[in-house]
Amino acid sequence: MATRKKPAKRTARKAAARKRTPARKGARKVVTTVGFKDTRHKPETLRLRTAAVGLTVNDLQRSLAFYRDVVGFVVADEWKVEGRLQGVEVRSGTISLFLDQDDWKKGRERVKGEGIRIYGRTVQDVDRLAEGIKARGGVLSHEPKTEPWGERDFGLVDPDGFKITISSGV
Repeated sequence: MATRKKPAKRTARKAAARKRTPARKGARKVVTTVGFKDTRHKPETLRLRTAAVGLTVNDLQRSLAFYRDVVGFVVADEWKVEGRLQGVEVRSGTISLFLDQDDWKKGRERVKGEGIRIYGRTVQDVDRLAEGIKARGGVLSHEPKTEPWGERDFGLVDPDGFKITISSGV
């Protein structure tokens, strides 16, 4: 017959761990069922699970070929207007990019890609990824290198000038 162990007495260390520092100004303290104080903001602040980037591109077919065939994204969805391809969602893991054909209402001289860089982290070998991108016709803006903070990354630029950095997760 099995015997049940008695619960251990709380030690001074455990009791001290239960004490919490005062909450930030404006946060309401809530005691949870396990005895820890909840210092989340009330009302609750925004908590996203994913984010996606939408890019207006000059030539949707060219951009699609770059992201799918060169970088390695997969097509998740397509949008057609009057039978013509107008937009594409491409995915890599949980990351989505929405590529939308420019309608030229803001002019054909509009510069794209200025002031934005897309950062992606992976657990994959970034050196092998960079080699694969180059083998498929991609041009790197910088070769794989180890940054001072320990991540290894490389860069590339899409056909419209949007900059991309792919790095190892540390």
